[in-house]
Amino acid sequence: MPAQFIGMIQPHEVSETIVRQGPAVDTAYVRAFAQAHEHAGFDRILVPASATSPDTVLTVAYAAAATERIHFLLAHRPGFVAPTLAARQFATLDHYSGGRLAVHTITGGSDEDQRRDGDFLSHDERYARTDEYLGLLRRVWTEDRPFDHEGAHYRVQGAWSEVKPLQAGGVPLYFGGASEPALRVAGRHADVYALWGESLAQAGELVRRVRAEAAAHGRSPGFSISFRPILGRTEDEAWERAAQILETTRRLKVQQGYTWGTGPQQSEGARRLLSDAALGDRVDERLWTAIARENGGRSNSTSLVGTPDQVADALLKYYDLGIATFLLRGFDPLVDAILYGRELLPRVRERVAERDRSAAGRAALKVA
Repeated sequence: MPAQFIGMIQPHEVSETIVRQGPAVDTAYVRAFAQAHEHAGFDRILVPASATSPDTVLTVAYAAAATERIHFLLAHRPGFVAPTLAARQFATLDHYSGGRLAVHTITGGSDEDQRRDGDFLSHDERYARTDEYLGLLRRVWTEDRPFDHEGAHYRVQGAWSEVKPLQAGGVPLYFGGASEPALRVAGRHADVYALWGESLAQAGELVRRVRAEAAAHGRSPGFSISFRPILGRTEDEAWERAAQILETTRRLKVQQGYTWGTGPQQSEGARRLLSDAALGDRVDERLWTAIARENGGRSNSTSLVGTPDQVADALLKYYDLGIATFLLRGFDPLVDAILYGRELLPRVRERVAERDRSAAGRAALKVA
């Protein structure tokens, strides 16, 4: 089970420690950011979505045209376009990108952000809609003749698409969400279930729950987890950088008038990050939760801190839980992507390969 690495690009330079300047869409930055990830050896790039951000389909299309090999993970919120239309858009983009597309389904953990696009369903209603939506998406990709559907949220007659995904197995579906309704949907539809950067105990528990949900449907998804690695030549240097990142985050938060509270109240993922943060700034030796606590558990905001070797060893512990995909982004996004490619990705891949060789050797001895 080789390790896979996902980066993240945005249409402009911004992070907790970098104030956005310039236009909402900086084409030169997107091109350089995507190419940097490809050069660094990432397998895939996430393009995130919100109710105020530039369109993800067009951003992926532009970044794919500026690269050759790297794959993409397009964040998508069900409910704002018809699933039949989305299925055709994704299948078309899969062709134009040369089979490099995957879709990350984000049902939405913030009522406030959903309502910006006119969505007033409750948290649980949104997941019920996502369940139906993803089922229709798959049918449009796989049905060889027109079909009808009548459900709680969608009704179509004679639905069919002449364009199917270029990838033989269809466009892979990643899925995020940690509430009970979310896990039920994940069990039915997720090819890869995505976690935020939780402690080993919490991550292991969530992996087990998702596996149980998926097994009920005869499925076995992969798993991804997200971190913000902070690297140093020494451990002390890495923790000093973490302290600087926290200080800058707090300073910019005050300057820009942010009012981050306890996070989106509808997000179980945010509550889980804050649960880890309640244990202290450092959990499991390397997991740093201070930024998650500072921003209310919003998005992937926990870090693994240490030397490249120490962080690689920490990631391997998650690999042993069955998590083989790592979404890594830095607080200095472009610079850190290059740093990860040089110092971190090769170390993790080497350790995973050695772990797999050892496992194969033990299995051969048992057979003998």
